[in-house]
Amino acid sequence: MPGLLERYRPYLPVTPQTPLLSLSEGSTPLIHAPRLSEHLGVELHLKYEGLNPTGSFKDRGMVVAVAKAAEAGADTVICASTGNTSAAAAAYASRAGLRCIVLIPDGNIALGKLAQAVAYGAQIVAVRGNFDEALHLVREISEQRPIALVNSVNPHRLQGQKTAAFELVDELGAAPDILALPVGNAGNISAYWMGFREYLSAGQMETLPRMWGFQASGAAPLARGLDRVEQPETLATAIRIGAPASAHLARAAVQESGGLFDHVSDDEIMAAYHLVAREGVFCEPASAAPVAGLLKLHAEGRLSPGQRVVAVLTGNGLKDPGSAMRAVQAPAAVDATMNAVLASLA
Repeated sequence: MPGLLERYRPYLPVTPQTPLLSLSEGSTPLIHAPRLSEHLGVELHLKYEGLNPTGSFKDRGMVVAVAKAAEAGADTVICASTGNTSAAAAAYASRAGLRCIVLIPDGNIALGKLAQAVAYGAQIVAVRGNFDEALHLVREISEQRPIALVNSVNPHRLQGQKTAAFELVDELGAAPDILALPVGNAGNISAYWMGFREYLSAGQMETLPRMWGFQASGAAPLARGLDRVEQPETLATAIRIGAPASAHLARAAVQESGGLFDHVSDDEIMAAYHLVAREGVFCEPASAAPVAGLLKLHAEGRLSPGQRVVAVLTGNGLKDPGSAMRAVQAPAAVDATMNAVLASLA
């Protein structure tokens, strides 16, 4: 299967010198959610980005960022990460034959994500601070050393991530009425809006969607109208970010589209997480934030019935299996007999 650099080449900053790096990213499924659709009174589809090669949407932007870094002659890339960025950066750097350095907030990264970065061969540095402090450090390092920064402040990242908007329109035949996303560093909502506008200009669609961004209540500067939250807190580690680097772009996307920002509690996120799983889709907690937001707005009477809505599930549930296991009791062992098994099911 061709990767994004080949499939959407006319829309990407690809030159004859750009290596056509690929792990067959993109082409992720758009899954109708019948139970949630009935409950919400809308036509809800889940864009399951958890089926990208490293299990998150980050692969879309990373393939472009790493390919352009290689084209420019870089031999090392660096990023700060709460998890998914580190996995994607490490995988694509390894594929391209580059060294990868990752700064993570000490103790604040899901082990499933950290394991990926380690397996791909990244050099991991845990810093005593949060993501925002780690991002500040890697920006300083990349300015002073010949090391390519591949966080979403790198414009090539958003160029790759916008391809998800193209896929939605290609599959639906039109833009949805509403696109709901989790918001952490705020690059993804900005990238989708970029993609939709480019497809509109190219005559591939006729109307633009409203962009709805949802943050965790403990890490919600955009939803609360703040510049930053000093000590962001949420169990949804992928969006535990207090100073979104792409805040200005995200605000523009929401304003221009007539959209909104809102926030949801950790309890609301986990309730939505379990409802998504009942649709047969396993996502990480942060990915459930837009579904939690839709449920909240529906309960408040702010979700108009009959609309076509897409919720972006940014990461696979296997990224953070601990969240799933914390919500249930470990299975009790029984004797290896039919009677014992049937008795346990009563």
